[in-house]
Amino acid sequence: MSSAAAIEVRDLGKLYKLDHQSNRHESFRAALTAAVTSPWRRLRQLQGTDETMEEFWALRNVSFDVQRGEVVGIIGRNGAGKSTLLKILSRIVEPTEGRAVLRGRVASLLEVGTGFHPELTGRENIFLNGSILGMRRREIESKFDEIVEFAEVSRFLDTPVKRYSSGMYVRLAFAVAAHLEPEILIVDEVLAVGDAQFQKKCIGKMKDIAASGSRTVVFVSHNMGAVRALCSSCVYLVNGAVAAQGGVDSMIGHYMKPAQETSKITVTSRYGIELYEAGLYHRAGAEPSAVVYFLQPCEIRVRIGAPGGFEQAALVVHVFDELGSLVSSLNSTEEGIEAFTLHGERTFVYPVARMSLLPGRYTVSVHVHRPHDATRYLEADSYFGFEVLAAVVPGGMLPYTKEHGVARFVEGCRLT
Repeated sequence: MSSAAAIEVRDLGKLYKLDHQSNRHESFRAALTAAVTSPWRRLRQLQGTDETMEEFWALRNVSFDVQRGEVVGIIGRNGAGKSTLLKILSRIVEPTEGRAVLRGRVASLLEVGTGFHPELTGRENIFLNGSILGMRRREIESKFDEIVEFAEVSRFLDTPVKRYSSGMYVRLAFAVAAHLEPEILIVDEVLAVGDAQFQKKCIGKMKDIAASGSRTVVFVSHNMGAVRALCSSCVYLVNGAVAAQGGVDSMIGHYMKPAQETSKITVTSRYGIELYEAGLYHRAGAEPSAVVYFLQPCEIRVRIGAPGGFEQAALVVHVFDELGSLVSSLNSTEEGIEAFTLHGERTFVYPVARMSLLPGRYTVSVHVHRPHDATRYLEADSYFGFEVLAAVVPGGMLPYTKEHGVARFVEGCRLT
């Protein structure tokens, strides 16, 4: 154990108890009746000892150090325990076992508006966050103009933040966390809510922070390009445990390797939407395929449903390269399908006339959202993967490879 470490995590574990019989909408009358007719069963439920209770370890035996001035990436697939770990480091939840020691002022950006009071204005929240970090008013004032300029919310500075859009919330929250100079900065995937220009701006600011070596940063992202650009090392989580830790390139290799080439694993969201299967198919065959040749026709199929019904849905398919950089985004509303209602199962087909992605491995994520709403009502990151194989283009002599870039977007060339 290094006394110089900014963050020390030792044997950390977090246990949740899941009640498979609970009814969130149980009436007071029903609860009272159950307490009278089955008092001992009710007592066991309250104590978490009933047979319907399942123990779930979101984290178990997690240990690592982060040195002062280091930028560490926490990577892993959905359900790996990343968010639980960050909530423990941010003192939002208490661990069930083990300990996490943080030395220095901590600022966390885990979700939209973390640490903001909705009734206060943007101006008031800047000073509130600064005071929470232990900064004096004079210190906050010295950074105030820089924060407002970065966040681009000057027109709404004296408006209660509860009236902000999700994008405005994120811009101000990140600007506060990045400019008030905490000694430890914890950043989750929340930056994905912002638009592309703002994300680029944030990554630039994060690079400045990383290059300064003056602040310790813990960064969670599914974008391996951002992780590679910012981080000096990574911790790779699988099923709530540290599967590996070390250099960035090595950990990214671990992360990308397990992507399933086709998947029929059902993913159920807490909003009642279910993803039954998704994959890449050759148009002539019914079975999914793990490979497709460059310029070969194919299609991506996604089968989803909502047994209880879900209105105003839109399906989004993201395609990522080997570093986790987004190379294509397929949105059902942009492809001619208006916001739809899910009742039972629906299958969506995205035809690919000619596979223009250059040879290499790709992973596919599936999300469901609502138009003009940043919330992901279904989230299945890296749900399946496929490989594009090299092929010679018509009239060409040599096969296109990944050295040619990411995609071929022209059809031949003419001399005039």
